[in-house]
Amino acid sequence: MNLVFLGPPGAGKGTIASIAKDAFGIPHISTGDLFRANIKNETELGKLVKGILAAGNLVPDEVTIKMVENRLGEADALNGYILDGFPRTVAQADALEEMRKPEHVVNFVLDRSEILKRLSGRRVCKSTGRTYHIIYNPPKEEGIDDETGEPLIQRDDDKEEAILNRLDVYEKSTAPLIDYYRKKGILIDLDCSGKPEDILENLKALLK
Repeated sequence: MNLVFLGPPGAGKGTIASIAKDAFGIPHISTGDLFRANIKNETELGKLVKGILAAGNLVPDEVTIKMVENRLGEADALNGYILDGFPRTVAQADALEEMRKPEHVVNFVLDRSEILKRLSGRRVCKSTGRTYHIIYNPPKEEGIDDETGEPLIQRDDDKEEAILNRLDVYEKSTAPLIDYYRKKGILIDLDCSGKPEDILENLKALLK
């Protein structure tokens, strides 16, 4: 099964993908993880991406497309994939059609107020990167990391103003993709307001 997960930051794509990959027996392929892996392994594409990001530029479509194409050629992805973070543009969607067509595109739907609550409540331990949530996954002692005892911080991109800006950027850039896949008749709207295990069951039902 070839799946694409589309949705705003905070909608839970990564969380659902991490349990869906085991349920469906296909890999979760995140472009962020792909970039990090290629940079860490010092592949030719990784060196190129590192230079682009260091200069503060966006990675061009052709570089991202090539990374995804390489990843889809690996043995674990031959029976299917869950793509998260790709495609982001219509040009990338066209390229995916040529590589390995998605069978279903899952559009993660969540109210803006719920996204704000999820993202603005995130707290991070600076030295270890461990994340908490003031509502859903609080530390034992408020504002303090369970293991190191350090004060937890709120990242700048988890502050309300930054979140609203990210949502605006997402909506502008992804609206054409939602139309693109709806016209193809393969877009599925998935309500993401419940518990992850309930959302997964709902997804399974929609895919049948």
